[in-house]
Amino acid sequence: MTKKVAEGVTPEELELAPKNDTYMGKLLVNSVTPPSVGDLVEGPVIAIDKKGVFIDLKPYGTGIIYGREYVNARDIIRKVNIGDNIAAKVVDIGNVDGYIELSLKEAKQALIWSEAETAIKDRTSFDIPVLEANKGGLLLSWQGIHGFLPASQLKADHYPRVADGDKDKILEELKKFVGTKLSVTIISASPKEGKLIFSEKSPESKEKEKIIGKYTINDEVEGTVTGAVDFGVFIKLEEGLEGLVHISEIDWALVEDPRSLYKVGDKVKVKVIEIKDGKISLSIKALKPNPWKEAEKKYKKDDVVSGVIIKFNKHGALASIEEGVAGLVHVSEFGSDVKLREKLELGKSYTFKINLFDPKEQKMALSFVDKK
Repeated sequence: MTKKVAEGVTPEELELAPKNDTYMGKLLVNSVTPPSVGDLVEGPVIAIDKKGVFIDLKPYGTGIIYGREYVNARDIIRKVNIGDNIAAKVVDIGNVDGYIELSLKEAKQALIWSEAETAIKDRTSFDIPVLEANKGGLLLSWQGIHGFLPASQLKADHYPRVADGDKDKILEELKKFVGTKLSVTIISASPKEGKLIFSEKSPESKEKEKIIGKYTINDEVEGTVTGAVDFGVFIKLEEGLEGLVHISEIDWALVEDPRSLYKVGDKVKVKVIEIKDGKISLSIKALKPNPWKEAEKKYKKDDVVSGVIIKFNKHGALASIEEGVAGLVHVSEFGSDVKLREKLELGKSYTFKINLFDPKEQKMALSFVDKK
């Protein structure tokens, strides 16, 4: 077997290189702390043949990459020349020929995981393309290692704003990111499981906590509308902080579509009503007079009132007796939803009797008074 050998090193001299089972090898190994299985070692390539690569690991002896490890790393080995310094991982120190068996592929993986740990510590950002999406988040790959970006770790602008947390709708929103690049940081690395966890917002999380810390419940502030969706309006309070006004907190009157009321860029006064888990909830209607307080002075149980049908739902019909004060006309009174809609039309006014009136809970039940 012909060996390619470093200049000045003959194959015969290579065979005489200190090995663990020789007196000289043992002397050298015992004189310093020898490497253990799993350790990363480094040294110059002193010979290459068709079956292996030999590396000088002074003062421990000679390392060898051969057999399965040689085959696994053949793509890397093709680019290796005599004299190149190579980092490898020790896989066996008890080779029958006295060599220290090494793995290039495992060394490369170990170096990548080490780089990942450094990236976590330094909060290094990477622009990485999204490969796939599932209902929980996005799949990415860094340095050949697959990783996961949970939806909860997306920044506010990218978080799927889906009503009622519908998983199928969330998946549709997440699929829009496939093929695009996101600027992310590594927040967790697990070599044993071969997994990475990414985040779009981790570098700013502590800063966000400081920002939120400036606010307390009942604060009244002005913000800018950054988005209107079917379940509410997003308000930017300051750089790095956005809150949600849920559709139920927009107005005392029924709101069908927030987008018809607010546009991006609108300035809005809001009240802080909840701060929880790094999120801030806001209300617009809390800054408006509560119509139920005035209604309490005017209405009581068994009163006959006039109301306009403003909405149908699975329970029946909602009838507004004045702006912001509405009651439910239950479907059971009519026998079926079809019969209810035959009697009551959207937008028309009818006479009702108040069966339940609870202004503190903002609840009212009505029964239809058929004058025919």
